[in-house]
Amino acid sequence: MADTFNHLQAAHCENGVTTNLLRNVGVSQITEPLAFGIGSGLFFIYIPLMKINNGPAIAFRTMPGLIFKRTAQSLGIDVVRKTFISPAKAQQFLDECIKTGQPVGCQVGVYFLSYFPKEYRFHFNAHNLIVFGKEGDNYHISDPVMETTNVLSSYELERVRFAKGALAPKGQIYFPKQAKPVSDDQIRKAIVTGVKRNIRDMLYIPGGFAGVSGIKYTGNKIKNWRDKLGIEKAGLYLAQLVRMQEEIGTGGGGFRFIYGAFLQQAHTFHNDDRLPEISKLFTQSGDMWRNAAIQAAGIYKGRITSQADFNLMGDYLVEISELEKKAFKELSTVKWQK
Repeated sequence: MADTFNHLQAAHCENGVTTNLLRNVGVSQITEPLAFGIGSGLFFIYIPLMKINNGPAIAFRTMPGLIFKRTAQSLGIDVVRKTFISPAKAQQFLDECIKTGQPVGCQVGVYFLSYFPKEYRFHFNAHNLIVFGKEGDNYHISDPVMETTNVLSSYELERVRFAKGALAPKGQIYFPKQAKPVSDDQIRKAIVTGVKRNIRDMLYIPGGFAGVSGIKYTGNKIKNWRDKLGIEKAGLYLAQLVRMQEEIGTGGGGFRFIYGAFLQQAHTFHNDDRLPEISKLFTQSGDMWRNAAIQAAGIYKGRITSQADFNLMGDYLVEISELEKKAFKELSTVKWQK
């Protein structure tokens, strides 16, 4: 298996795992942007009462596992997904999969990933990778965010598969149930399903914490953080936002660029010339998220700390909220081919 598996590098871990696992069962048309868009991966949520690494929980993507699940289901592919209480049983099941030539996706924590640079290792349990082979006590790992494949010992792999804390993976393992080539017509329909679900998630989820409303809510909250939290704690909260956006693959700005690429690729399946134009709005949003990250970095590094700096940071997010609202509103008017 180690000699035949084709490692695929991707911008985001679950996108890459999804793409590579589906290609392994014959879905040759799938790309990272298509997997992300069909899986309705674009999202935003701010949960102030839930803390991760001493900061508020902020996510720029759907719950871990949903991109793979939704993409496979939309293409009519059954999946196997298991979690375990016993590490021994988790390893036994993994070994059985490898013996049959089945590469598998695993959700893991990144803190103990030995091949990660030290500066990227912290307590985050929603990373995804593929295990595709074993030699002796070492497992062959295809981690989509790495340029080449890597190796983890059985101890190292168990450690990351059973990492503790928020979003604990519990030895989670998943893969397509069977090989099943997919037609362009199925992909065409899956694109529509993914877009409509993403429109719902970004525009119509009740409450003010999620979607475009959540982005605006967060922006307005940031304007009060300096007085409410103090400069040091407010800076740490903004560091958390940047970390979740840029450093660990949850993809604040990057996901907007991927979604723009998805709409460009969707245009080859659906002949509505508004799709490339709407794609540009998401690219613009990605640029704005990156500008916001620069502003946030300046604050938490102590270079800019006035109330005006916090107001500007908040205004970035309010403006992003309006832009993404406009983009999804326009996307809801597209006439999809049947």
